[in-house]
Amino acid sequence: MASSNAPLTDADLINAKRVFWHSRRGMLELDLLLVPFSTAVFTKLPAWDQLLYVEFLEQEDQDLFKWLMGREEPADTRFIVLIEQILAHSRKPV
Repeated sequence: MASSNAPLTDADLINAKRVFWHSRRGMLELDLLLVPFSTAVFTKLPAWDQLLYVEFLEQEDQDLFKWLMGREEPADTRFIVLIEQILAHSRKPV
């Protein structure tokens, strides 16, 4: 995974495409938050945060929904900052 300043390699682009497809959940509320984040922010994240986002996507849709809607906090507190980043990105003007 490339750092935020390094050019993307072919492997980075393949990984970004894979993450994009995993960000498409089939639940509109999640898709509206995760797909734009994956396309605009994912490749700019540090490698550690990219790995965390991939781990985040491995969670169940209903858990992601509750966390992103602020109904519950994840037991894994590492996700809290990531959730804040996703929500902050969704509030940015287009």
